[in-house]
Amino acid sequence: MPDFAPRQNAVSREALAELGGERIAYVKATRSEDVAFLCPDAPMLAPGQQVFVLHAADGTPILVTDTREAAIANAASEQLETVSIH
Repeated sequence: MPDFAPRQNAVSREALAELGGERIAYVKATRSEDVAFLCPDAPMLAPGQQVFVLHAADGTPILVTDTREAAIANAASEQLETVSIH
């Protein structure tokens, strides 16, 4: 049975937001059918696709796109530094 306990070095969304203010973002892969839960105003996407969501440090979704590269490029154009999360 998998262990879903948080890692000891995990950082909460609140702590990440405080550390990064409004300049840090992260990209997370998700399924297209889950986008409606993250972004209620987003148009419906065809199910079964992998999409990438650019999130603000506090977890707020900023952008949904079809490639990680596009999400990172958008972050750079908005002067956001992307960080890796695991």
